[in-house]
Amino acid sequence: MAKTTAKAKKEEATEKRKFNRYKVWFWSLFAAGISLILLLFLLAGWGLFGPMPTFEELENPETNLATEIFSSDGETLGKYYNENRTPIKYEDLPPHLIEAFVATEDERFYDHSGIDIRATLRAAVYLGKKGGGSTITQQLAKQLFTENASRNPAARVLQKFKEWIIATRLERQYTKEEIITMYLNKYDFIYQAVGIRSAAKIYFDKEPRDLKPEESAVLVGMLVNSAYYNPVRRPELVEQRRNTVLGQMAKNDYITQEEKDSLQQIPMKITFTPQGHDEGVATYFRVYLQGFMKDWIEKNPKPDGTSYNIYRDGLKIYTSIDSRMQQYAEEAVKMHIPNLQKEFDRQNKNNKTAPFRDITSEQREKLITDAMRRSERWRILQRQGKSDEEIAASFKEKTRMSIFTWNGIKDTVMTPRDSILHYKGHLQTGMMSMTPQTGEVKAWVGGINFKHFKYDHVKQSKRQVGSTFKPFVYATAIDQLHLSPCDTLPQSLHTIEAGRHGTQNDWTPRNSNNEYNGMLSLKKGLAESVNTVTARLIDRTGPKPVIELIGKLGIDTRDIPEVPSIALGTADLSVFEMVSAYSAFVNEGVYVKPVIVSRIEDKNGTILYQHLPETRDVLSNETAYVTVNLMEGVTRYGSGTRLRGDWAVNDPYYKSVVTGYPYNFTNAIAGKTGTTQNQSDGWFMGMVPNLVTGVWVGAEDRAVHFPGIRYGQGAAMALPIWGIYMKKVYADSQLDVSKEDFPKPDTITIHTDCDTYGKRDYEEEDYIPDELDF
Repeated sequence: MAKTTAKAKKEEATEKRKFNRYKVWFWSLFAAGISLILLLFLLAGWGLFGPMPTFEELENPETNLATEIFSSDGETLGKYYNENRTPIKYEDLPPHLIEAFVATEDERFYDHSGIDIRATLRAAVYLGKKGGGSTITQQLAKQLFTENASRNPAARVLQKFKEWIIATRLERQYTKEEIITMYLNKYDFIYQAVGIRSAAKIYFDKEPRDLKPEESAVLVGMLVNSAYYNPVRRPELVEQRRNTVLGQMAKNDYITQEEKDSLQQIPMKITFTPQGHDEGVATYFRVYLQGFMKDWIEKNPKPDGTSYNIYRDGLKIYTSIDSRMQQYAEEAVKMHIPNLQKEFDRQNKNNKTAPFRDITSEQREKLITDAMRRSERWRILQRQGKSDEEIAASFKEKTRMSIFTWNGIKDTVMTPRDSILHYKGHLQTGMMSMTPQTGEVKAWVGGINFKHFKYDHVKQSKRQVGSTFKPFVYATAIDQLHLSPCDTLPQSLHTIEAGRHGTQNDWTPRNSNNEYNGMLSLKKGLAESVNTVTARLIDRTGPKPVIELIGKLGIDTRDIPEVPSIALGTADLSVFEMVSAYSAFVNEGVYVKPVIVSRIEDKNGTILYQHLPETRDVLSNETAYVTVNLMEGVTRYGSGTRLRGDWAVNDPYYKSVVTGYPYNFTNAIAGKTGTTQNQSDGWFMGMVPNLVTGVWVGAEDRAVHFPGIRYGQGAAMALPIWGIYMKKVYADSQLDVSKEDFPKPDTITIHTDCDTYGKRDYEEEDYIPDELDF
């Protein structure tokens, strides 16, 4: 019995010694583990596993902030960016968005200091099958300062240590609200939607503050993996994920079960609004603005001497463009040009050199070859070492491509050569609208579709202006000769002999209507665009004063020859130049340099640039008013009468092409149509007291044009865009666009009321005294 007891005690002592050894081993391993973890923390903190952010980097984490472009009425026109990120403040986030975010991504966010021990242990024990362990702060640390997760488990563990350390430092550096804001401003929601503000605009066309709870849940649901939970490609999956988020909100008592059930029943609706550089409003204007900013940046470095970067510095550019007027201008183009294009294509069906006219087959081939050589395809193949013959042959091989049509983008199979002909045959337009008193450019449409036609027809393109040049000749004559709109001149043929005013040969312009009998008032002569009357005026003033005048009105005159034929619009000018020059007539003879940017701010709101107006007196207010009065005649009994009443009641062809007709304007409108030789260019310049708008319509090549004047004149090609645009502008009661008469100077010595004025008839030999021959 004693032996048994001794044996038992011996065994008990042995077991105790084993247990003690296990305890020692356990606590030693535990201590070693803790020490290892602490060591790993220390090593990670010292940067052994990769660089750690400095205090300064934590204070100002580096991000790429998009430069935002604002309209004069406070809307976002577009952005310049490497990453489409526009920061937003915490107070501008709707509460339900924050609640959905916390409930789904980090339920105990407000209770931890960067690391959620419970969630971390759960993730470790269940290997992430019951949810991850990363807190919102850790996810922010990963976005800001660590690389993407490695597939190597050991490297991933070490990266976790870095995330934990950075997360705790972020928690000490920032408030919970700031961490939420930084995360939502940083996350990439794909489709160039970096940050919650861009995401709200791109997926719902809203500011974040306007999001509904179910919309916020969609965006929060994307945070787990935006590429996988893609609302454009996988709407059903994203709707399920949205409902999971709503369930989390109910679980955490942010909404009731009844609210959750109700919200989950709402069908998910996405308003996908891409914000790429090729999409959105004012695309052509934004490209011109890009050039403006490049010039400004070169002349205005940062305080530290480095240059601003519009793609990452988060600048705010406040422009003169009015988003509503810009929208109406783009809508006017889209309403008119497709109908005009349809008629143009119909008339080209039996044209053997289509889309060109009045050229030989050899000339047609040269135009196509030149276009091929200018194409990006040619440059790419040339860089690959292909010969010119091989490249040219490749343009005749059919290939799959997507092409622009007015019925939408069309997937088709055609040769690159045929695609060039397809695009050559499209009519283009340039349109600009400006406030004459301030120079503020309110609308800018540089073409029909920026994605497929990059060339800007407002500032970049210069085309023959035709009869829209004549008001400059009339204004010069009125200023120098003190003529009245009621004075009459012969409309008979008039020859300016060789050697006079620099002409090399006799110049005898003809009238488009072939009428040469009788006398015409200046007002009637301009309204009906009678060439012989204009020729008489420039003969007496000389071309030099006319060129000097337009130079003072902001037009580049370096390529305009000093010859009388400029009177009929042979000069190539831009829509930008024409609108700014015409604006001086409405602004009492004062030229105001066009304004596109009112101010520029940095990301903190500090003003970096403030526009200062540039003006100069060019004409007397009397001369300017009389010139406007002359152009009012164009819309009362000239080619601009289409703007008043149903002019085309007996012209079904015109009405079939022109959208939005009749316009039925009754207010004061001054304007001038213009048509160039062979109908290559159609113009209309239209003015009311506080808005001047110019429209050009034509094709890329001057050989692409209508065969006749019915559709090829400015009154048919360009004027309708002005009419549609102004109808929309006047229908918007928030826009203060005048319907009043043009203001008349207090003192005026030139008579404009032809009913009470005893007109002066100037005959061929004495219509202007010789002493006034400049």
